[in-house]
Amino acid sequence: MAYSELIKNFDRIRDYMRQFYVFGFKSRTEYDKKSARSYDNERRRLESWLGDFMRFRKNPDGKSVFLSVDCRSIPHNPLYKALKAKSFTAGDVTFHFYILDLLQGEEGYTAQKLLDLMYEKYLCRFESGWQPDISTIRKKLKEYVSLGLLKAEKVGRELRYSRSKNDVNLKRWAETIAFFSEADPLGVIGSTLLDKLSGTPEHYQFKHHYILHTLDSQILLQLLTAIGSHMTVQMTNASQRQGGRAVVHTVCPLKIYVSTQGGRQYLLCYHYRFRKLMFFRMDYIQKVEVTVEEKSYEKYLGFWENYRTHLWGTSGGVDFSVDHLELTLHFEDHEQHIPRRLEREKRNGRVEMIDKNTCKYIVDTYDVLELFPWIRTFIGRIVKLECSDKAAVKRFYEDLDQLYALYGGGE
Repeated sequence: MAYSELIKNFDRIRDYMRQFYVFGFKSRTEYDKKSARSYDNERRRLESWLGDFMRFRKNPDGKSVFLSVDCRSIPHNPLYKALKAKSFTAGDVTFHFYILDLLQGEEGYTAQKLLDLMYEKYLCRFESGWQPDISTIRKKLKEYVSLGLLKAEKVGRELRYSRSKNDVNLKRWAETIAFFSEADPLGVIGSTLLDKLSGTPEHYQFKHHYILHTLDSQILLQLLTAIGSHMTVQMTNASQRQGGRAVVHTVCPLKIYVSTQGGRQYLLCYHYRFRKLMFFRMDYIQKVEVTVEEKSYEKYLGFWENYRTHLWGTSGGVDFSVDHLELTLHFEDHEQHIPRRLEREKRNGRVEMIDKNTCKYIVDTYDVLELFPWIRTFIGRIVKLECSDKAAVKRFYEDLDQLYALYGGGE
């Protein structure tokens, strides 16, 4: 198969990108899902988009490929190129120019009228005599309406199509769009709008810029559409914990959670089979199919309102039981940023001042282990850590002992 930069189906590219650059950094010999030729073709396609950010490392198993991106030095997310590299059939290109040319005036036409004009003005001049059927034209018109290129107006029993008017001055919004394109989970929309401008702002830089969510943009859009319409979805999930085995789940999507620490995205949904709220990592979701409207959507949303009162991250613990945790900190007079930080990051907990240099953080949560990475950032100021889960406290101090021993403590 000849190599082509363009793609018809983004799902395959998403899988290659995650297998090579997110999960595995696999070499040519390690990747056994496809043939060696398929590996080389996909690798060259990815290099055409990301060549400036690809690095290679040789090891005994072969050459491994990985991404190396310094987010402080790039003004735009390079992964958006993959979402824009879509291929088109000869019919797609033909219909695009013919339809938009016929609708350049103020007058709108029905699908049948467009088909007749297309033949009279263009297709009759070719010897082949080829003429598309009316169903193909209707599908293309429906696609263009969904993209906002055309608008459809009901006249009698038929739809009349005309070109959409775009009176928005994108230049006035250039800086806002540029920020949106890098900061929003669906920033590819902003990046596509920036492509319409001759010059784009490049003065935004991000200390922590999580770009891998770009690969999940299509899945995220489908889930947000389902949430907005209160629809049920059938979702194919392939968790690494289950060996990558694809499992189909029927769920009611409720909320999208985005980690501010690592940029990872999660779907919170009501699972019909297990009859409870569950989280799914977005990068493990392979496919989403919107099915039927959920009549009890508000009831499931009410479950979430109660559920989130004790939720720290994305874990409900083993059986949704709640543990009580108290963290006492001491800080100096010049470290007033410590209580301010606690107030800012307390989530479902609360902060109590004991004296001017001592405060206590109190929280009731499902899974106290989720708090430990955050609690460790206060090491050196921790006076006391108390929790109803004694094993968790024991583990915390054992980790500290191991850390102390690792760095030569006691010598």
